[in-house]
Amino acid sequence: MPRKLSPEILIFDVDGVLVDVRDTYWRSALETMKFLTGKRVTHAELHRWKSKPGNNDDWRMVANWATALGRPTTYAEARAAFSQFYWGTKKRPGNVAREKLIVTPAQIEKWAGRYELDLFTGRTRREYEYTFAPWPPAKHFRMVITMDDVKKMKPDPEGLYKILGKRRPGAALYLGDNIDDALAAREAGVPFAAIIALGEHNFRKRAARFRELGAVALLPRATAVNRLLENGNPPNESRSIDWRVPLGGLG
Repeated sequence: MPRKLSPEILIFDVDGVLVDVRDTYWRSALETMKFLTGKRVTHAELHRWKSKPGNNDDWRMVANWATALGRPTTYAEARAAFSQFYWGTKKRPGNVAREKLIVTPAQIEKWAGRYELDLFTGRTRREYEYTFAPWPPAKHFRMVITMDDVKKMKPDPEGLYKILGKRRPGAALYLGDNIDDALAAREAGVPFAAIIALGEHNFRKRAARFRELGAVALLPRATAVNRLLENGNPPNESRSIDWRVPLGGLG
């Protein structure tokens, strides 16, 4: 029998979990690739590259992708090119203005009343502040770990260690949508729930990989964690959510 989920701490990734980034980071990545390589790439290709370990960092992903397409690109070059589209220039607005929060203030308040809330994101501190500083519910996040706060990016679990301190990993649940999130959680021994909706690109392959990495559940959206936490154990009736908990998945 799987062990009952009863976390005291909910740790969230940001992109794809709390924020819809299809018209911000994804759009910027596609536009950056066209700018660097002259080639029009697809969302399907984007997701294949995004699913590779180490590519949670969009600048790293773009550098690797452009290089693979025959345009050798350094990390610094990728970052500079990406920023033109994400932050914008004097001649054109940035895609960051399209950003949309997908979890309501009421839901954050509800979670905060029951759990400690923290964030571990691959965003820079500037990117985080742009979206969350004006948002009152952000006050409920006790600790926010960005890429500026760690020496190594995900999949390195440094951010999770900073949040946990000396507390046991099993006291937390990490919600993320990327393979690097799952790898970081596994390394830190923190239970992980993957945010992945039916119909997403490469759903079956990504879902299988999340299960291999020990995900306690596959959720279509962050708010679906409510049912998981209320039941503690996976309900059998859900067709859109994979609630299976692999043996040994909760350390």
